[in-house]
Amino acid sequence: MSAPAKHVVAEDESGSRIDVVVARVSGASRAIVADAIERGHVTLNGAAVKRSTAVEAGDALSYALTPREELVATPQAIPLDIVFEDDELLVVNKPAGMVTHPAHGARDGTLVNALAAHVANLPGDALRPGLIHRLDRDTSGLLAVAKTDRSLRILGKAMMRHAIEREYLGLVLNVPEQPEGTIEGAIGRDEHNRHKYAIRAEGRPAVTHYLLRETLNGAAELSFRLETGRTHQIRVHMAAFGLPIVNDPIYGRRDPRVHLPGQALHAWRLRFRHPVTGAPLEFEASPTPAYVAAREALRA
Repeated sequence: MSAPAKHVVAEDESGSRIDVVVARVSGASRAIVADAIERGHVTLNGAAVKRSTAVEAGDALSYALTPREELVATPQAIPLDIVFEDDELLVVNKPAGMVTHPAHGARDGTLVNALAAHVANLPGDALRPGLIHRLDRDTSGLLAVAKTDRSLRILGKAMMRHAIEREYLGLVLNVPEQPEGTIEGAIGRDEHNRHKYAIRAEGRPAVTHYLLRETLNGAAELSFRLETGRTHQIRVHMAAFGLPIVNDPIYGRRDPRVHLPGQALHAWRLRFRHPVTGAPLEFEASPTPAYVAAREALRA
């Protein structure tokens, strides 16, 4: 890491967020600046700050930024649970604990690394080739992957017009007052924690439908149908509704009866039309043994 750079806040910068000012004067991305702030490599008048800290004219900024290493989705011979495959697409059952695509903090061992070894020259973004949608690391279940540019384009449009039906199973703490319902709430990044999302007026519209499947002991199993696919959508909506997903490490809390590494959420069903033939396709993947064991524990 290079020696810290210095900057004195000008009059026209007064009132701005510190991450915005440092990004502007350094030319670095907001992500790099945010990372430096979290590491304590950005100070204001000698003191550590938050990203949202406002600066005033005359304040002394000090910052040392480390460029992030370039990410590459290298092929890795990792076993895949393939539910369906033809020349145009495949559907895989992702295990809990596997990151969908490379990111800082998870450079390899991801689903995309495994896909790159299984299918040469997947179409689309270099770090997200073939992906039509994504799942959180600890969410297990079904994912559709395009193998050709044609299928990626057609399925991408189908996703945008909500023509790909996704249904999830989840265990939640508490029991909903109504056996079924719809939660609408725009979702955006949490202004206090860049690793979280929240319902925010300026966020992107999000709609989640839920249905009670079973009442458990101080908990319940629900099924969820998504109209939109925002990051952490089910987890954010249910937490805001007073029904956090069991063992959610970000939006809920751990239940001592349950032994799961993360949230009890499983992408159960997937329905869409084949991008070339138009034939209806429907897939179902049973919950993982760990999820089933968690459900049994909550029945006791």
